[in-house]
Amino acid sequence: MSAPRFVDLLRHGAVSGGARLRGKCDDPLTTDGWAQMVRATADAPAPAWSHIISSPAQRCAAFARHLAAQHHLPLHIDSALAEWQFGAWDGLPLAELPAEQLLQLWIDPAHFTPPAAEPFAAFQTRVLTAWQTLLQSTEPHPLLITHGVVIRVLIAQVLHMPTHALALLEVPPANLTRLCVYSPPGQPSLLFHRSF
Repeated sequence: MSAPRFVDLLRHGAVSGGARLRGKCDDPLTTDGWAQMVRATADAPAPAWSHIISSPAQRCAAFARHLAAQHHLPLHIDSALAEWQFGAWDGLPLAELPAEQLLQLWIDPAHFTPPAAEPFAAFQTRVLTAWQTLLQSTEPHPLLITHGVVIRVLIAQVLHMPTHALALLEVPPANLTRLCVYSPPGQPSLLFHRSF
């Protein structure tokens, strides 16, 4: 077995506009949200990132550009790491959504799709295709800056969790997760999962 590679997953920090579903909705980070990401990346144990891959949303990409410039790292913006698209619910405050249907969305995303939303199976395929491409690359330690549901899908894949268990994973703003990947057999493992 070869030496392990690492993949770090960083969720964006707190976003302006309050609690709402954000897929295409592209609110910026708050001042506190930016500070959360600064702390997360400053305190990461021995990061030594080889490059950064970011969602195109400004709440991810703005900080990714800053961090890449600060550490002189290559940056790739990847639309496959964009958040799940919530259709007619996108951008709406959570308080305005039907509570029972919102609960159904979280506990069984594979079987409930908001009006005009991206089907969860299509979203999951998009994210996991990007993940497989990443695993096949030779870059030793990428940092992915992305969204809560994207990170839940990746962690669930690593831990072989069923889709209905995604709601059990708490991924707060600026949460940093490190995955360890061995090749062969190429099975990742979870090393840590923490918030800043």
